Amino acid sequence: MGFAENLIELRKYHDFSQEELAERIGVSRQTLSKYETGESLPDIEKCKLLADVFGVTIDDLISYNKQEDGNLGLGVPPKGKHIFGMVKVGEKGQIVIPAKARKVFDIQPGDNLIILGDEGQGIAIIKEKGLLKLLNNARKK
Repeated sequence: MGFAENLIELRKYHDFSQEELAERIGVSRQTLSKYETGESLPDIEKCKLLADVFGVTIDDLISYNKQEDGNLGLGVPPKGKHIFGMVKVGEKGQIVIPAKARKVFDIQPGDNLIILGDEGQGIAIIKEKGLLKLLNNARKK
């Protein structure tokens, strides 16, 4: 998938008509239609406006590919949200954190991770340093 497909999917997901979206970013409906057919591409300022309207990164708007391995076939994720793919739990409960997740969250060998759980929402993993910082900030308030 490329820009045009992502634009169409995001516009439909957010329930905008071409006319509504075009008005939000200051172009004609015909121009937006050309973006969606791949006949033309927006300039960087319009890309920024589109990304802001949809709450996604410019990079994901332009190049997110839901067909790639690990994306689980889902659409462009909201800004700051990630889909790192699926991991398999080993016999002793171990998992391998995907390289992209380790890079984004700066997880290094030897780091301590805390596993949090909510029976209604699932499991979360947070770096020990991140939790300590969060707790210290909460105490200050």
